Amino acid sequence: MTDYKATLNLPDTKFPMKAGLPQREPQILQRWNDMGLYQKLRQLGEGRPKFVLHDGPPYANGSIHIGHAVNKILKDIITRSKTLSGYDAPYVPGWDCHGLPIEHKVETTFGKNQPSDLTRERCRTYAGQQIEGQKADFIRLGVLGDWSNPYKTMDFANEAGEIRALAEMVKHGFVFKGLKPVNWCFDCGSALAEAEVEYQDKKSDAIDVAFPVEDADKLAAAFGLASLSKPASIVIWTTTPWTIPANQALNVHPEFNYALVDTGDKLLLLAEELVESSLQRYGLQGEVLAIAKGEALELIRFRHPFYERFAPVYLADYVELSAGTGIVHSAPAYGEDDFRSCKGYGMSNDDILSPVQSNGVYVEALPFFGGQFIWKANPAIVAKLDEVGCLLKHEVIQHSYMHCWRHKTPLIYRATAQWFVGMDKQPNEGDTLRERALAAIEQTAFVPAWGQARLHSMIAGRPDWCISRQRNWGVPIPFFLHRESGELHPRTAELMEAVALRVEQAGIEAWFKLDAAELLGDEAAQYDKISDTLDVWFDSGTTHWHVLRGSHPLGHATGPRADLYLEGSDQHRGWFHSSLLTGSAIDGHAPYKELLTHGFVVDENGRKMSKSLGNVVAPQEVNDSLGADILRLWVSSTDYSGEMAVSKLILQRSADSYRRIRNTARFLLSNLSGFDPAQHVLPAADMLALDRWAVDRALLLQREIEEAYDSYRFWNVYQKVHNFCVQELGGFYLDIIKDRQYTTAADSVARRSCQTALFHIAEALVRWIAPVLSFTADELWQYLPGERNESVMLNGWYQGLSELPQDLEMSREFWERVMAVKVAVNKEMENLRAAKAIGGNLQAEVTLYAEDSLIADLNKLGNELRFVLITSTASLAPLSSAPSDAVVTEVPGLKLKVLKSGHAKCARCWHHREDVGVNPAHPEICVRCVDNIEGAGEVRHYA
Repeated sequence: MTDYKATLNLPDTKFPMKAGLPQREPQILQRWNDMGLYQKLRQLGEGRPKFVLHDGPPYANGSIHIGHAVNKILKDIITRSKTLSGYDAPYVPGWDCHGLPIEHKVETTFGKNQPSDLTRERCRTYAGQQIEGQKADFIRLGVLGDWSNPYKTMDFANEAGEIRALAEMVKHGFVFKGLKPVNWCFDCGSALAEAEVEYQDKKSDAIDVAFPVEDADKLAAAFGLASLSKPASIVIWTTTPWTIPANQALNVHPEFNYALVDTGDKLLLLAEELVESSLQRYGLQGEVLAIAKGEALELIRFRHPFYERFAPVYLADYVELSAGTGIVHSAPAYGEDDFRSCKGYGMSNDDILSPVQSNGVYVEALPFFGGQFIWKANPAIVAKLDEVGCLLKHEVIQHSYMHCWRHKTPLIYRATAQWFVGMDKQPNEGDTLRERALAAIEQTAFVPAWGQARLHSMIAGRPDWCISRQRNWGVPIPFFLHRESGELHPRTAELMEAVALRVEQAGIEAWFKLDAAELLGDEAAQYDKISDTLDVWFDSGTTHWHVLRGSHPLGHATGPRADLYLEGSDQHRGWFHSSLLTGSAIDGHAPYKELLTHGFVVDENGRKMSKSLGNVVAPQEVNDSLGADILRLWVSSTDYSGEMAVSKLILQRSADSYRRIRNTARFLLSNLSGFDPAQHVLPAADMLALDRWAVDRALLLQREIEEAYDSYRFWNVYQKVHNFCVQELGGFYLDIIKDRQYTTAADSVARRSCQTALFHIAEALVRWIAPVLSFTADELWQYLPGERNESVMLNGWYQGLSELPQDLEMSREFWERVMAVKVAVNKEMENLRAAKAIGGNLQAEVTLYAEDSLIADLNKLGNELRFVLITSTASLAPLSSAPSDAVVTEVPGLKLKVLKSGHAKCARCWHHREDVGVNPAHPEICVRCVDNIEGAGEVRHYA
């Protein structure tokens, strides 16, 4: 038997079938580093329009987790796709470096009683070490960025810039000192930001407490009674017994009805709607004597259960009827609503009782409970209430309660003297901060759109922002306060600039070492230099000032606003939130034009990642086992607008999809063997009809892909590319062209036309996948034929794709009908192969019984119809002539019948043809193959 293999144009490429990503990706990273890819992109971008995605800084503590990986990969996909779209899209990574977690880590390692300057030095060293570890992991993910020059909030220039940002807000009149309840953590020993609070279940003592009446005559009059016949008390319900020692008022709703209830030996005052449930809870029977509106009870005094002081009734709209008694006990030092209510009735800061110290222990002077930790004092307070006869009910309940996100311990509201940014404080000019921020939200684009309403509601309802903390490792609030008046120095803005200049040279230590006399001279004796530091959310929230207009200038033609901020959904109350407030205060608008929010990562069952559940997916392990491109493909394929499910099984599915895309790319490359674009690319007009259609289809797809990238719908990019590889290419085009590619003459128009199409598609495909499969695209780029630059990223979207002319007979619609026919034929072939009626497709002879319009279309292909259907013969006949055993297809107006060919199989092209052996010199092959070997070669027109 003659071996005709040498006469075929068999596929050939050195592009490996096995990806070996864990081993190959580090080599590609090294190549990017050696060639200075990021720097070359910046040179390439000179003169282009800017697109600035500003990096929300991760915290410099601990190894990166899967959520970090999602965030950085999404950012990288965007900056890479924007680069391909013709923008200069720099990416400057950053880190948040100050704050309690780092200080706590240092204290845990070295002890709590270190000198402050040594604590700061060790915190700075620790943060730097953490950054290096995280940086290596981010780079390993394939994220292109200015890794040699990131921004760090602990860099001296950024610390100084943050002080200057605060100075701007002081100058505008937004900053003030006030006594207000703030979220307080005993373990942190400091106030917490809203974003540092999480809610967990907690067991609490729920108590109903009676406050005996002092103004009995006024109470009787309020209920329209001449007098009270029995002792009377107003009843409150609370889950915080520890606040009872600080009670200073009682709140009722002015519009609610309140009842005076006779329970036998005493009268109880309760909200009318809650009388029945309350009496049932106390195990009492009672009769309502009279009803009064809440407003009638205003300023009536009741006695504290065990201290010699009074609790007047104040009217408050925040009182609810969902639980308890409809009366709220008010301890203004320990509740925001209580504080506002008492201040509204004229209570001064000096009048407010605050017996709980920063460590959670009552002051020693507090009668009965001095020196006790509040949680441990709860039982003693309950016992004291019982002792004095004021405890009506005590039970333990489980409810959702605020906890510190670091220590996982319960928090309290605690009134302390702190520095605030006022939400409704009238600034020196213009609108309040709340008004500015709400207006800025309306001018911001949101992806997904629901983010706008979420951020709007948070800003609309948030209290003043407490920006001061009592820690060592933080940017100082460099204020001098007059010792008598407590007022800021009149030259505060000027003094802050002087401090910033020193911090710029020596870091925050410059403030802590500063002798006030250096700046104030003889005035120093009249002023106190404060030691408070800034909330770490102020650090990151002012990066638009000290990074984009400081350490890493934006260089944006449209002003000091980034095009995009992108973070997880928790940042609506974190970085998005603090950046919005500082931007609105300083500039009058948000520091971003658009916000993109992604969801949290969960396991395949929707559960949060947890070491105890054993469902953690570490990005480092994925890189080492599957490769970063698989992780990147999973990120791109997932709708990030909600929770993002990941597991080993899900990642394995991504690996399967990756293999399909890689194998398609390898097929393209292997069939470009011997193709030199400089010599062999054919003009579109000279290409075969099917090849022109394939290039046109790629062009249409590229437009869809560009639009999907621009609108951040990366899962659509994944779906479109994957489907193109599986359906239009794998299921149709690539299947059809194998015969022509392998069997026609190497330099024939038929083959060069096909290779031209494959070349154009490969050039487009490598760019489509470059933002997502960055390592694979770079590898593929090295194997494409023709002269090219060092990296696919140094190019734009491919411009070599051509569109089908509108008047072309074999139009897009024509090929859509042909594809549908091929699908129908393939389906019947599969059935026959399963029944072992035929072997391969080329054993088949098919007759298509079709309506006239379909026959007219298919007739256009002439004898080449068989190559499209991949059968040895293909015949057409009127639908009316279809035999009874013809198969009805899903294509309207089409039936078909497939028979096993009785002709010999050509040893070269494997078609079963009646002319096999006609040429005695080549008894094993068909006439067509003989012509392709020795003659002028067959001519193809369409397929």
